[in-house]
Amino acid sequence: MSRSQKLFSRAKKVIPSGINSPVRYYDPYPFFVRNATGSMIWDVDGNEYLDFCNGYGALLLGHRRKEIITAVEGQLKKGTLYCAPTELEVQLSELVSKNYHSMKKTRLVNTGSEATMTAIRLARGFTKKKKIIKFEGCYHGAHDYVLVKAGSGAAHNGISVSDGGLDEVSKNTLVVQYNDSEELDSILRKEKDVAAVIIEPVPANMGLVIPEKNFLRNVRKITSENDVLLIFDEVVTGFRVSSGGAQKHFSINPDLTTLGKALGNGFPIAAIGGKSEIMNKLSPEGKVYQASTYAGNPISVAAGIASIKTINKIKSTLYPKLESQCKKLSCAISDIASDMGIQHQINYIGSMFQIFFTDKPVVNYISAKSADVNKFKKLFQNLLKNGVFIAPSQFETVFLSSAHSKENIDKTILAYEKALEMVNK
Repeated sequence: MSRSQKLFSRAKKVIPSGINSPVRYYDPYPFFVRNATGSMIWDVDGNEYLDFCNGYGALLLGHRRKEIITAVEGQLKKGTLYCAPTELEVQLSELVSKNYHSMKKTRLVNTGSEATMTAIRLARGFTKKKKIIKFEGCYHGAHDYVLVKAGSGAAHNGISVSDGGLDEVSKNTLVVQYNDSEELDSILRKEKDVAAVIIEPVPANMGLVIPEKNFLRNVRKITSENDVLLIFDEVVTGFRVSSGGAQKHFSINPDLTTLGKALGNGFPIAAIGGKSEIMNKLSPEGKVYQASTYAGNPISVAAGIASIKTINKIKSTLYPKLESQCKKLSCAISDIASDMGIQHQINYIGSMFQIFFTDKPVVNYISAKSADVNKFKKLFQNLLKNGVFIAPSQFETVFLSSAHSKENIDKTILAYEKALEMVNK
């Protein structure tokens, strides 16, 4: 019995399902990590993997990036939590505003879920409207506002995807299909009590889906025409698609933005920001309540400052390198799958990609669900056997980091080739 298997048996006795987040589980049990550095991760049994899960996108700069570790070590010597303001918080918010011009003011929080929950409450408080619209398959955290899918009854009315979710909350969330701006326009012409539209500009939680030409621009136009706030959930895409996120890449200014993941490169921190007149509605000056003991934690804030400074310093080489590597991987994998006669689609942008085992273009949640998940499970398991770790689910995304070398990419192409050979068996 491996050490990971023994640890999983122990974990199940004291941790629900043996894991602290459901996305970490896969059959028959997940490997337990010993340590990681750069592009590599090792389990407790001594197995070595090239890491393309990368903290579900958080580790843009790889594991244990020197500049970030140095900043955190320096702050550890000064203290870990004050529950009083620090200059570091001001510095980080100034850096965010310089990179994200739509974020005139920023409130720091701890997680992406906390950021989106606050953004939605803030939008309702600012507009005095009740409803929000989300796109099916976009993930905005594990709170009742957005843990919602399209219902089969009344058109677009949301229902909770979780036991314990409140119908009273879910019914105020309307659900439409991604890449369908006409559907959004139709709803907003009928519904006059919509406070905001929240969207992952590039969804990375139904696999990876790419916005079709002019879709995001149409969403911005439609929300503006209907006096509805637009929230860009850039928890995943922030700093990953560009140093200014998807909004810079697509030249679109949302009213509110949420950041997370790559903001701290492995440390727990997130942010919500936007127009000053909206952000000023937050307490204590405003009447939209939000508070947190750990908001502005100096350890995570130090990591955030180091992350942004490092990204800004190397961005002229960082993003072209990541885009080139991602394109090389995606095209090579697609060519291999085609040569083997495997029906598939590959979506990629920036430093993210995903393969779907389907003959249909994957443009929204419905088409993503057409993919053969059993084939993907075979791919995942065989990639592990060949030393490559990606997220276990078809409906997640493969992430590159600055730490991946040319040799890493070449090895990964070979690993995909061996894994794809097993998919049809």
